[in-house]
Amino acid sequence: MAEIGKGVTAGKLAINVQKRLTRAQEKVLQKLGKADETRDAAFEEMVANFNKQMAEGTKVQRDLKAYQTAVKTMHDASRRLQDCLADMYEPDWFGKEEMDALVEEMIEKELDYNLEDTDTLWLDYHQNITDKSLQTMDSYLAQFPDIKARIAKRDRKMVDFDSARHHFASLQKGKKKDEAKIAKPAALLEMAAPSWAQGLISAHQVAQTNLSYNQAEEDLGRAQKIFEELNVELQDELPALWDRRVGVYVNTFQSLAGHQEKFHKEMSKLSQDLNDIMTKLEDQRQLKKGATAASKTGDGAKSEEANHSQSAATAPKSSVTNGSDGELPPGFLYKVKAIHEYTATDGDELELQIGDIVLVLAFDNPDEQDDGWLMGMKESQWLQNKETSTKGVFPENFTQKV
Repeated sequence: MAEIGKGVTAGKLAINVQKRLTRAQEKVLQKLGKADETRDAAFEEMVANFNKQMAEGTKVQRDLKAYQTAVKTMHDASRRLQDCLADMYEPDWFGKEEMDALVEEMIEKELDYNLEDTDTLWLDYHQNITDKSLQTMDSYLAQFPDIKARIAKRDRKMVDFDSARHHFASLQKGKKKDEAKIAKPAALLEMAAPSWAQGLISAHQVAQTNLSYNQAEEDLGRAQKIFEELNVELQDELPALWDRRVGVYVNTFQSLAGHQEKFHKEMSKLSQDLNDIMTKLEDQRQLKKGATAASKTGDGAKSEEANHSQSAATAPKSSVTNGSDGELPPGFLYKVKAIHEYTATDGDELELQIGDIVLVLAFDNPDEQDDGWLMGMKESQWLQNKETSTKGVFPENFTQKV
């Protein structure tokens, strides 16, 4: 049984070698112009589109993977920076008094929540890119290797078909020549043979020619069938695959754009929260500095206040009415200072420059006040006009109380 197995394997190997030699010979003849080649311009265009589509899809996949890697690298860098900030921020920076420690603990917890949210947002963004965009491209490109292999097989079978066609055509010509020879006077061999043997020789020649002719015809039919089956399948699949590329690109980049928009929107909120936390930290530092300075100069301040108590009692109070530094003009709630520039986008809004002092007013109708917005006017305009006609609304988080 082992010998039979070896014989079958050797036979198949010999057949494959013979096929390759026949194909190579056929290609050489076609290149030399000694044999015609089956050409299909429409199919060749489909193959060109397929190769272009595969190259473009592979490039998109490669760039998406590079983008995913960059997101992960940015996430790692962001996490290290956040860890550094969390390690640097310690509750005992500004003393251990009970009230300060309480405020510091609140700020520290708020900072921890913010950093955790940022880390989660990066993880979700990275995972969404992997699940929605990159896996879509992976699935899309997974079908290309099989189709590429079938195109190559179709090309090989086309060469086999051309070879069988040319072989059959040559046998057809040979058969006609043999029939003409048989019809001529008997050859020397036939003349030397007895009359009864001459008919046998002619019959044998005809039978041998017919056998080769029939075998070539069967080979041609088989090669043509295999080639046409592959050709028809690919002619149906390649145009459909070419048309699907637009939908794949639309879904991939729409999904990526949607995740980018969501990520940056949420990250913007967290960045604003982090900025607010740092503002609170700076306010606490300023309060701590003020408390420390007051404790050091308390005795001297009390003595000076006693010495000048009488003059302070008789000093004019014009500052309350003219809105000078340190005093709040009547009708206003409190003062704020602009820490960010704000460009008005509507006629009822107040434009801010960094450092502007704004006097905050109460809304005439409290129901008209939106969350996060204040009504007020610049102190410089009040000092010039002493009227509130130039008041407007502005975002509260662009300012801080004075």
